[in-house]
Amino acid sequence: MRLKADVAILGSGFSGSLLALVLRRLGRSVVLIERGRHPRFAIGESSTPLANLLLEELADRYDLPRIRPLSKWGTWRAAYPELGVGLKRGFSFLRHGDGEPWRPDPEHARQLLVAASPHDAIGDTHWYRPDVDQFLANEAVSAGATHLEGTEITDLEWTPGGARLTAAAVTVDAAFVVDATGPRGFLHRRLGLGERAFRWLPPTQALYAHFEGVERWDALVPGDGAPPYPVDDAALHHVFDGGWIWVLRFANGLTSAGAGLKADTPADWAGLLRSLPAVEAQFATAKAVTPFVHSPRLAFRSAHVHGDRFALLPSAAGVIDPLLSTGFPLTLLGIQRLAAAFEKDGTPSAESLAAYADDTQAELDATERLVAALYATMGHFALFKRLSLLYFAAASFSEAARRLGRPALAPGFLLCRHASFGPDSAAIAEAILDGERGARIEARIDRAIAPFDVAGLGDRSRRDWYPVRADDLLAARERLGASEPELHGLLERCGFSAAV
Repeated sequence: MRLKADVAILGSGFSGSLLALVLRRLGRSVVLIERGRHPRFAIGESSTPLANLLLEELADRYDLPRIRPLSKWGTWRAAYPELGVGLKRGFSFLRHGDGEPWRPDPEHARQLLVAASPHDAIGDTHWYRPDVDQFLANEAVSAGATHLEGTEITDLEWTPGGARLTAAAVTVDAAFVVDATGPRGFLHRRLGLGERAFRWLPPTQALYAHFEGVERWDALVPGDGAPPYPVDDAALHHVFDGGWIWVLRFANGLTSAGAGLKADTPADWAGLLRSLPAVEAQFATAKAVTPFVHSPRLAFRSAHVHGDRFALLPSAAGVIDPLLSTGFPLTLLGIQRLAAAFEKDGTPSAESLAAYADDTQAELDATERLVAALYATMGHFALFKRLSLLYFAAASFSEAARRLGRPALAPGFLLCRHASFGPDSAAIAEAILDGERGARIEARIDRAIAPFDVAGLGDRSRRDWYPVRADDLLAARERLGASEPELHGLLERCGFSAAV
């Protein structure tokens, strides 16, 4: 069989299928090529407010009404109750000592809870990827994309018209190729793109699976007040000296759990649990329902992101760490930029691709630097918590600015292109990596956050429990260059009115 298309997309996971949908709306012919078959296990499951907004922007710009409900817990459950999803009300970080029982305290010295929504209906989500990836691939097919499952490309050659991709039973001629096959994917290997050395992040590894029977944390540990959301209805992070464990719950009874570990921490799930008694109790009756996956080299950076007639999506260009749920927003930003290049140029021009690659690498740099500093402070939890607020300040400010129609206020993921926040956050992370600790560096963090704080992150009286409150946003109106009526309108549009 011989096929011809404007664009060949390698990989029909969520990113490849979503880009295929967008390109079909732009009138491009698309062939999606998938080595495996849906449904299949995939990791990368936790969304964020900024990621949800980016999904909304794609749905609105490219007329994808069936995709928009995936941006919120309430609309997702109403529109697609059959798709596996979990409720994510925020980020929960709990600090554990080796062999120590868990003891909450009124000052929350071992906790950081940052809410992302004021109530469940507009909460973020955990994506059960076997369901979501299959749904998006089917949507791409319904939009007119050709989907080849169980198809492994064995050869690639460049032709005057683009690229010729050959598999056992099919040849695809495409004017442009997009790689959505993930880290160390097809184009990276086939074209010998090389790996970009990490400047800040130490070697890390991951171990993960899906489980059933994981106990809720709030059923095991007595509460110490009224948290801003149920601790389990979130991305739950158990932090310890050697790394961290994530716990993400789906409404179908399954739980995604795994560990991001420093290179010298044994990748032994049972051993990790034995060293963390409270986490061991949470998994006492749990059973893994998928084989454990061990990634001995979790982080990855491709030396090149594009070339003549091809581009790697950010998920294929680099993976840093799931610690801050950065994978979805980075990838969605990449989809937006590539889609804009197709929209502007027909086929992305050399200039558009160079700008796309520059943005992708800069945002991966910013993510790597911050995550590296967080790994360096896992044994200094007070500083870990304060440093984390750089992420939450940048993310919440960026979301508010974009929702107000002022994206220029928040250039780059994590504000990495902002004239002051970008250099300040970079310098803070590098100082921490150089060993700085104590009150002076914490004060630098506070000063960097202050001009961008729309979430009350500078209020130390909250003792590291941060709810979503409308009055925090309203008090930050001058930072956003917005009037009070504009902010009330934003809150109403987004469903925050219950929090006013």
